[in-house]
Amino acid sequence: MSALFYRFSTAVSRWTGAWFFRFSAWFVATGYFLFFPFRVAESVRFYRALYPERGRLYALGCAWRQYHNFTGVFLDRFLLQDTEDIGSISYSSHGRWNLDNAIDGKTGGVVLMSHVGNWEMAAHILKKKRPDMPLLLYMGIKHKERIERMQKESLAQSGIRIIAVGEEASPFDIIEGIQWLRSGGLVSITGDVVWHEDQRTVPAEFLGHRIRLPETPHLLALMSGAPLFLLFTLRNHEGQYACSISDPIYVRADNRSERGAAIQESVQKYASVLEETVREHPLEWYHFRRFLGEKVKD
Repeated sequence: MSALFYRFSTAVSRWTGAWFFRFSAWFVATGYFLFFPFRVAESVRFYRALYPERGRLYALGCAWRQYHNFTGVFLDRFLLQDTEDIGSISYSSHGRWNLDNAIDGKTGGVVLMSHVGNWEMAAHILKKKRPDMPLLLYMGIKHKERIERMQKESLAQSGIRIIAVGEEASPFDIIEGIQWLRSGGLVSITGDVVWHEDQRTVPAEFLGHRIRLPETPHLLALMSGAPLFLLFTLRNHEGQYACSISDPIYVRADNRSERGAAIQESVQKYASVLEETVREHPLEWYHFRRFLGEKVKD
């Protein structure tokens, strides 16, 4: 969705109501589905792995619903910008006390977000629940993506510290994250997207395939001693969001030689929870890049 069209739709919707945004977003999603076949092919491949007993046509139908469900992310972003109040969005939360304990105990915490559901809504919910929450958010830079820039501005205005990571990640970005954690703050970062080719990754298994996930979130937890929390914010059929935060997960190694194994274990644990969540909410998988590698041999 281009920034110009997005601005036009939001401007008209403020006058006509949210129905216009839903109407126009449906056509945008349909356009992406019809004219970006390589992206759609990745979605079909994903759903065939998720439902191996079903055929290609079923996977294609899932991809169609996936693309149109994704418009809900933009709709809720519009509602937030229009009302400037997360109270306009219905939501519930479970496990928030884990983050409160990390903040109050000054242990800090790495909040691992994913492209299942709406991670942006999760960030807003966390700040709404606790306005004084010291939250630093790592985000990838998408070149020529103006809506992404608008998204960052909206989050920054809510008091969230943002570090935008480009194709060449700076070691200072990692150092800043570790210092933030050691001061008792929370660092939020995505666990299922590799931002650039040179980024360090760790292999894992997911839906019977090999995948590679970023090492950074787990390395931050290991180096700082802060716990890792898995966070998912998912939308039900009534439009209500359910935000869930896991119990603390610690990435520990007694010596340098054990660090690799500790990180590997943490990455696979995350991949297993991610797979379980995707199986429960298959149409809220909003990862449109290539994700699955080769099949795992029996």
